[in-house]
Amino acid sequence: VRFANGKLQRPDSLRFTVYRNRDMAHPRKKHRRILVSETERLCYVGHNFGSEVMKCNSLCRYFVGVLDKDSGQMEVYNAEIFNMQPLLSGGRCWESQLLCCFVLLIPALFPWRGARTILSLERAGREGRAQESQQWVLCCAGCTGCSEVCLCAVQMDLCIEAFGTSKQKRALSSRRMNAVGSDIVSTAVTKAAANVIDAKGVTALVQDVAQDDVQNISAFLPPCHEDADRPEHVYRFEDILSAAEYEALRVPAATLASITTEELAKRAEERSHCSFVLEELKFLPTDEKSRDHKARCLWFLDTLIKFSQMKVIKKKHPMGPECPHIISKKLMKNFSSLTYNNGSIQNLISASMKAKITAYVIALALHINNFQTDLTVLQNDMKLQESRILDIAKALRLRVSKGKAGPGLENDQSHKLGTLSLPLPPQKAPEGQRKRRKMN
Repeated sequence: VRFANGKLQRPDSLRFTVYRNRDMAHPRKKHRRILVSETERLCYVGHNFGSEVMKCNSLCRYFVGVLDKDSGQMEVYNAEIFNMQPLLSGGRCWESQLLCCFVLLIPALFPWRGARTILSLERAGREGRAQESQQWVLCCAGCTGCSEVCLCAVQMDLCIEAFGTSKQKRALSSRRMNAVGSDIVSTAVTKAAANVIDAKGVTALVQDVAQDDVQNISAFLPPCHEDADRPEHVYRFEDILSAAEYEALRVPAATLASITTEELAKRAEERSHCSFVLEELKFLPTDEKSRDHKARCLWFLDTLIKFSQMKVIKKKHPMGPECPHIISKKLMKNFSSLTYNNGSIQNLISASMKAKITAYVIALALHINNFQTDLTVLQNDMKLQESRILDIAKALRLRVSKGKAGPGLENDQSHKLGTLSLPLPPQKAPEGQRKRRKMN
C-alpha cells in the first residue's frame, strides 16, 4: 500500500481489513477488492476498481516474496498496489458498499472514526440479536435511513480553506459569492412577478407576450411595409431579389424563357422542376420583357424549393455550377444556419430556416401570380403540412380561402388560396399544435 497524504511513522500499528465482491461468478467483479486500514487518528480506504484506481496495476505485475528462514526458500505471491485515501466524516459511504456487495476476507474490528460508530461484521456476529434492532449506519449524504446527515461539501470547503491551493481557494470564494438560496430566489421572483402584475395588469401582460410572439415571427418574414398603398409594395420585389441578384439570373433563366412544349413535357416527365414552376411555364407571357422577368422569378423560386429539401450542406456550391455565385452566397448566408459538428462548421437547413424559405417562396409566388397563389401546390412542393404553410401565410397577412385547383393540376384535394389585399388583416401569432380530437 501507499498512503496519499504522507508516510507512516509506525507501520506496525496498522490493522488492515480486506473485502472481496460477493459476485464470484462475474468475470470482472470477482477480482474487486477493498482494503481498509485504521490508525489512531484516521481510517484509510483503497480499492482496485473505479475511475480513481491506479493504472500501474494494469501496466505491470507485482509480486511479494516470503522468505522461510528455516528452509531458506522463498515463496512468491501475486500482489497489487493500493492507494490509500483518508476517509473523512461525511465522505463516500464505503460501509454501505461493503455490506451490500462485499464479504470480509480477513476478520478484524472495523471502527470508523469521525462518524457514528458502526458495527463491523465480526462484532455484529458476536453481539447477536440483541443489537439487531439498532440501526448502525455511516453518517453521510449518500446513506438512506441515516438520522444525522453530515454535510460533506461544507467539511471539504473547510479543508480547502485551511489547506487548499490558491486556485482552490479562489474557486471556493467564487462559489460562495455566487451561492444564493433557492428559497430566496423563489421569494424574490414571486414578489417581482406580483409587482409587475399589479403595475401593468394581466391584460397588458398578455398583449405584451402576443407582441413578442409577433416580433419573433417577423424575424423570418420578408420586410413588410404596412403603410403601402398597393399590394405590390407590401412585400417589395427588391427585398426578395436585389438588382445585382436579379441581373445574375439572366443567364440561367434564359433556358426557361425559351423552353418549348416538347422540352416542357420532357421536364415534367423527369420532374426536373416543382409542380408550381412546371404549371407556370405553360403560361409564359408573349412579351419578351415580361417573359424574361417571369422566367427569372420561376428559376429562383425553383432553386429556393430545391434548397429547402437539403438537410446538411456539405458542398461549397450546393445548387451546382449553373447557379450564379451571388445567388449561391445568398442562399448560404440568408437561408441556412451554421452548426459545429465533428470538428468542422457546416451549414444546416433547420426548421426555422425552412419556414423562412417558405415565407420568401410565398412572397415571390404572389408577385408571379398577381398577388394570389395556390398554397396547396406550394405545400406539396415543399413537403409541408397544411397547418404549417397556413400559419406562415397568415403571418404574411394573407387572406386564406378555399378554391379549385388550376388547369392541369389534380383536383383530388380542396386547394387553399392565399390573397394579398389591402387593408392588411392584423398579424397573429401561429396557433401552434392543434388539439387532436378524441375518438370513441
